[in-house]
Amino acid sequence: MNRKILLSGFGSIAAFVLWTLFIKFIDVKAIGPNGSNIGFATLNEFFHNLTGVNMDLYVLTDWLGFIPIFIMFGFAVFGFIQLLKRKNLFKVDFDILLLGGFYIILASIFLFFEVFVINYRPVLIDGILEASYPSSTTLLVMCIMPTSAIQFKRRIKNVRLKKTFLWLISIFTVFMVTARLISGVHWLTDIIGGLLLSIGLVLIYYSIINLKR
Repeated sequence: MNRKILLSGFGSIAAFVLWTLFIKFIDVKAIGPNGSNIGFATLNEFFHNLTGVNMDLYVLTDWLGFIPIFIMFGFAVFGFIQLLKRKNLFKVDFDILLLGGFYIILASIFLFFEVFVINYRPVLIDGILEASYPSSTTLLVMCIMPTSAIQFKRRIKNVRLKKTFLWLISIFTVFMVTARLISGVHWLTDIIGGLLLSIGLVLIYYSIINLKR
């Protein structure tokens, strides 16, 4: 079972790579602001016209995006406290240590796609044309919230409290991705790319920590 999850994770990463390549070469047209070229132009333009632009949703999801950042910081502090108490990096809980590596990979991905731009946003933000692929908010939420759910499920003993946390995380995650999708500040392909990459990373993380149990 765990091997299937691991293979599914790598499969999702491979799908993300293929999806990214398709965006660069399939149906590329200058439909973006300032004449920026966008892959899957027909699909993206259709969906963008369907949803329109809702800047209130964009601002709301931007502010709510601090929640996964605070959670990430919280687990970083938790790991650091373990390091101070145990005075040995390799005595920090393996799943927490791996989570730190997960966060580093996530930050590296953000930086990579800021330098190597695949798509630009369908709207200007404060007059600036920003990189849009993959959706950074989708990637942040879909990576941090599920991994935090994994941690809470493993560490919280109270069943009712555990279920409450898991429900809140699920509702928040679905809301954030849906709101970001219909806010109109990303192309549809940006959201799909963020989902594929996030699912792959989380499944790989989940399968590796279960190997050590």
